[in-house]
Amino acid sequence: SFPTRRSSDLGVFITFGGPHITLDNLARYNLPTAMSDIVIRPSMKFIKAGYALTLLVIGALMFLYYKYLADKYNVPWLPFISLVLLIWPIKRHIKRQTVKLTIAGEKLRYETGMMSRSTRLIQLPKVQDVRVIQSVGQRMMGVGDISIETAGENSRLVVENLDSPQQLAEQITDLAGHAPASGVQ
Repeated sequence: SFPTRRSSDLGVFITFGGPHITLDNLARYNLPTAMSDIVIRPSMKFIKAGYALTLLVIGALMFLYYKYLADKYNVPWLPFISLVLLIWPIKRHIKRQTVKLTIAGEKLRYETGMMSRSTRLIQLPKVQDVRVIQSVGQRMMGVGDISIETAGENSRLVVENLDSPQQLAEQITDLAGHAPASGVQ
């Protein structure tokens, strides 16, 4: 086990499995400071609203069945058909899990897919424009779409339903070394 020393300024320990290196002497060893990756996924707000709405509809259907139809029609499996409605929010939830935007250093990585995966890497200095697009419903929920434009053939990347899109757009443009993001449409 290597001895641990506390960095006097930051109170952070860094161990690379070899000699103990503190943030104070990273520059001495010409090592870059470690920046944690920023992982962004689409918002859960609409998915949670979908679950709530679906459960509300299922509850209303169960109430109507047992109140008015259970005596007339002996169909015990009928209430369970309403559970099929849960497929809609579950499908959206799974789709959300298949989309990931990661900012690591000077790279932006956009990954989609569950079984087969598609990855797009964008160098942050090549980002030319970051645009925030919000519908009325998205604005009320505090979510929006971000359109990232770069130099090249496939110059536009749109990521939908992100929380705090304006702050995220400003963070991307800051990391890219450009002026703040363009306005909300």
